[in-house]
Amino acid sequence: MRMVDIIEKKRNGHELSKAEIEFFVEGLTDGTIPDYQASAFLMAVYFQDMSDKERADLTLAMVHSGDVIDLSDIEGIKVDKHSTGGVGDTTTLVLAPLVAALDIPFAKMSGRGLGHTGGTIDKLEAFEGFHVELTDTEFTEMVNRDKISVIGQSGNLTPADKKLYALRDVTATVSSIPLIASSIMSKKIAAGADAIVLDVKTGAGAFMKTEKEAAELASAMVRIGNLVGRNTMAIISDMSQPLGNAIGNSLEVQEAIDTLHGNGPADLTELVLTLGSQMVVLSGKTDSLATAREMLKGVIKDGSALVKFKQFIKNQGGNPEWVDDPKLLPQANFEIEVVSDSDGFVSEIVADNIGVAAMKLGAGRETKEDEIDLAVGLILRKKVGDPVKKGDSLVTIFANQQDVEDVVAMIKENIRIGLDVQESKLIYREIHN
Repeated sequence: MRMVDIIEKKRNGHELSKAEIEFFVEGLTDGTIPDYQASAFLMAVYFQDMSDKERADLTLAMVHSGDVIDLSDIEGIKVDKHSTGGVGDTTTLVLAPLVAALDIPFAKMSGRGLGHTGGTIDKLEAFEGFHVELTDTEFTEMVNRDKISVIGQSGNLTPADKKLYALRDVTATVSSIPLIASSIMSKKIAAGADAIVLDVKTGAGAFMKTEKEAAELASAMVRIGNLVGRNTMAIISDMSQPLGNAIGNSLEVQEAIDTLHGNGPADLTELVLTLGSQMVVLSGKTDSLATAREMLKGVIKDGSALVKFKQFIKNQGGNPEWVDDPKLLPQANFEIEVVSDSDGFVSEIVADNIGVAAMKLGAGRETKEDEIDLAVGLILRKKVGDPVKKGDSLVTIFANQQDVEDVVAMIKENIRIGLDVQESKLIYREIHN
């Protein structure tokens, strides 16, 4: 078998066999296929697309290019959730204890974040001493006993995907649906879950800017998951404005705690209940989404989800008392209010630019080497559709330096005030195939 023949076959629009795709992935991983041929392959896929079978074969080949996490010793149906990212996306911190409180195993492998704010692990490390380096035995025992654990990603998880991702970035093939879908799903499948709920974002703060693009990606990932034996579904949700009110690591942890108390922002609470209901159904606890939602509301109301969160923090080295007193979390030195210059209604909050403003404070990373300041960030005091009077606070900046004029200017430029009420939509649709 020759790589040049595989490139030519795909360039001419023909379907590749499983053996041909595996040959490509193995050669990419061990270095016998050079970057220039891999780049030519990516461009052929970009223009000619891939069938559902090819996408599934590519995904599984990347899964088996490195470590595969074996969760078979964990009892029950392991349900995972993946978000395509956004600004102020705190859902995992709330979802994990919610589903665990319903005796559903939440065994998640998560990563650190590049961009606006940290990833789930960065947020959890706002609890001093919290650690994600667990042995396989510790991880399995923790989930079997308490139904919840989050660990760091393996260094050798889907190495073929890492190589392809780097090449896509420099060959103008990042936006290829089969390449995005197989990249995301290879990591989720390698992480060992039995069922997967996908939260695919659309809007200014998302990678897929339109609902149509988001639906195309969601359908591609759902079909891959189902073809390789994982029960998979997706929700299309809005990221035209930040989710919730908090943007920044400790601030988002505080917001997650508020939500577990039943006092969280309406949009974050609704998204968590929507995603969580799907996870409960996929776990086999019920076949009714309405019943699943009531079960989730129940563990918020009776406090058992909050107890589960404290147990989770304690199990992984953090101090659970910080959950009861979030002022013990890292705190910023300065609070600066950004006020409205006019009366009206919030007509737009440009999510990605507001996220960049938080990153300028130190809440996120521009490069892997950057250190995150866990204390800093933003709290939105108004959301799209809210009435505003001149002088009202739009955003509170939490900073460790007083000179934040560039951040203030960016916020004012990207929160627009109009004369008419604008309605915002959170959930667009469900996708099951």
